[in-house]
Amino acid sequence: MEEKREKRIRMLTLAFGIALLPPIWAVLSPYAGITTGAVALICAGLYVANGNQRKDALKITIGFLCGDLWAVLAIGIMEALPFHPNAELYGTLFVLGGLAVIIGETFAKYIFVPSWLCGWAIGLTIMGPMKMEDIGSLPIQIGAAMIAGVVYVGIGVDAFQKMLLKKFGVL
Repeated sequence: MEEKREKRIRMLTLAFGIALLPPIWAVLSPYAGITTGAVALICAGLYVANGNQRKDALKITIGFLCGDLWAVLAIGIMEALPFHPNAELYGTLFVLGGLAVIIGETFAKYIFVPSWLCGWAIGLTIMGPMKMEDIGSLPIQIGAAMIAGVVYVGIGVDAFQKMLLKKFGVL
C-alpha cells in the first residue's frame, strides 16, 4: 500500500508542477518577444526523456542551440543551391545530418547529439518554409525557448517536484 501511495504522490506532484510552471512561460514569453514559446515544451521533453540529469543540462542545451544554428545553415544552403528542391533537401539533410553526428560525437562531452538533431528539426519546422530574408529574429527566439525548456521547464519542474516530495516525506 505504501508503494501505491508514493507513486500517487509522485504523479500528483509532477502533474501540479507541469500544470503550474510551463503555463507561466507560455503567458510571459510573448512579452519578451518570443513567439516560439512552445519550443520550450519540446526541449523540456527531451531533457526529461534523458532522465532529468542536471549534469547533462548544459550539453543538451548546447545541442539544441547547435540544431538551431544548423537549421539556419540548412535554409541558407538550400536557398543558394540551383537544383530541384527535393534534391537540395536530400543533399543538405544528408551532409548536415552526417556532420552533426560526427561533430557531436567527437565533442560528446560538450554536445548531446539527440538534442542537436531535435533542435535542427524544430528550427526547420518553424523556419523551413521561409526565405532567409524573412527569418529575422526567429533563431534567437527559438534559442531562447530552447534554453527556457531545459532550464526553466526541465530543471525547474524537477526541482519543484523534489521540493514537494520532501514536504510529503517521499524523499
